Amino acid sequence: MKHSANSSSIEDYVKVIYAYTEWQDKPITSSALATRLGVANSSVSEMVRKLKDQGLVDHEPYSPIHLTAKGLTLALSMVRRHRLLETYLVRELGYSWDEVHDEAEQLEHAVSENFIERMSAKLGHPSRDPHGDPIPDAQGGITMVPSHRLDELDPGHTGRISRISDHDPELLRHLESIGIGVDTLVTVLGQPRFGAGLQIALPQAKNDAGPLTLSDEVAASLWLASEGSHPDCSVQEVTGGSLMNPYTAAR
Repeated sequence: MKHSANSSSIEDYVKVIYAYTEWQDKPITSSALATRLGVANSSVSEMVRKLKDQGLVDHEPYSPIHLTAKGLTLALSMVRRHRLLETYLVRELGYSWDEVHDEAEQLEHAVSENFIERMSAKLGHPSRDPHGDPIPDAQGGITMVPSHRLDELDPGHTGRISRISDHDPELLRHLESIGIGVDTLVTVLGQPRFGAGLQIALPQAKNDAGPLTLSDEVAASLWLASEGSHPDCSVQEVTGGSLMNPYTAAR
């Protein structure tokens, strides 16, 4: 599959638009899109007009950007490529989870559909990548694990880390150094008595050094899938749990 720089840019845009809203309900704006892509607002405005002309997004001036059914189909195809490549790099080539994002960004535009499907079969058709993000299936279906962002949970919540934002490799290295990864069992203890942040316990840690205090940035980068319940829980709704199909679920 040979891609032009123009088609690669289109694929990058729809993928970022999708990823921004995958774990939250807030739609993306042009300024947020510019920040995510590291480009000027004027460049985003020009590309969004092109995406709209091609039927990939719905957008009106000064309004958020939404993918159309056609745009969502393309976005999920690129997300599948990216996350399968990340998984392959970690499992088969020995990359660490903080190295794979940039490599996958380069490879996802270059490989064929046949290569992607053979790689998926080689990996056993995984349902999530090394950071816990769901991998769409070949038909565009995607299952979200019911989860909450860690900093939204009240004290007493126990569950396993279901997803870790991969936006910052240094953050991933920090989490690994303190024993936190996908599927790590965590109990939320709440704010420290004196100071900021969020205290957690790791019930299955081999060397229990007591509670860990996470900064606000770290806590906002972790998602937890709850296990069981606790008295007086104030959290009722969860993010995820549905199967999305771009042919029926897109706007």
